[in-house]
Amino acid sequence: MIGTCICEMVQDSSQSCLTQHSTLAGQSLCPTSFHQSPPQSRQRILAAIPGRAGFKPLMTCYLTDNTSPDEVYEAKEDGIVAYKLYPAGATTNSSSGVTDFHTVIPTLKAMANAGLLLLVHGEVTDPSVDFFDREKIFIEKNLKPIMDKVPELRIVMEHITTKDAADFVHNGPDNLAASITPQHMLLNRNALFLGGLRPHAFCLPILKREEHRQAVLDAATSTCARFFLGTDSAPHPKHLKEAACGCAGIYNAPVALALYAHAFEMAGALDRLEAFASLRGPDFYSLPRNEAEITLQKADWTVPPEFEFGDDIVVPMWAGQTLSWQVTST
Repeated sequence: MIGTCICEMVQDSSQSCLTQHSTLAGQSLCPTSFHQSPPQSRQRILAAIPGRAGFKPLMTCYLTDNTSPDEVYEAKEDGIVAYKLYPAGATTNSSSGVTDFHTVIPTLKAMANAGLLLLVHGEVTDPSVDFFDREKIFIEKNLKPIMDKVPELRIVMEHITTKDAADFVHNGPDNLAASITPQHMLLNRNALFLGGLRPHAFCLPILKREEHRQAVLDAATSTCARFFLGTDSAPHPKHLKEAACGCAGIYNAPVALALYAHAFEMAGALDRLEAFASLRGPDFYSLPRNEAEITLQKADWTVPPEFEFGDDIVVPMWAGQTLSWQVTST
């Protein structure tokens, strides 16, 4: 069990941004009962960020076939805000995810009753389904039946990648939302093959055609309050990315806010960046809006080619390239 981090938040329209509340994203190799893992994870996170007393990690739990309704209510009492739904095998370290969506319906009903959110990695894992169609098929095969059976459940489709998902959320009920990453706003699947195979552009859900990238960008920069920031940042070590069977995930955390500003500026929608990054997420989660600020300034800088990460090296999104926005104060 672990949580996932959803909102790095922006305040004051085009320039001031903040990171204060975060739902922490990641996958656990061996999910355990909720009371053993999230409290310990929360303390480890807080211990790792001295001097950031205002930061509050929002812990989530890993939904499995064996998660019981009783455990949901206990999780609520322990301060858990949501459950992560990974279809088994859909992404890195998701082997303990859900295999039978009918089995978890009683648990999802308990979540709705307890006021917890369901955060969905929306892809099927059927090997007969084309890799680039996994999100579209998930909506039809799994998500719509869940919404029909538990219509009151608040659901976030995390890191959407397709026009199908953007349209589904836009036309859906008020309790359905989506988070959007900088990579899915700025990159299409050509980025995987520019000059050769590009492992640091490989993530799940995978990058899609240009028409889907444009639809995701349009959704993020729209006025719809149910699209908001979610980085899905994944700091996998360089040697595990540049491997014969490299793992999925893009490390965007050091550059995410600058990339979002870049995308919103390209779309002529900088005036909507604050709502996307700082207001819509907490509103959907029924959380207070942050009050602190950080500042984004229009100024060119070059993204470092890599960062030290413990004993490892990680390669960030946009490595070695120029960005025209940067965080200048916190």
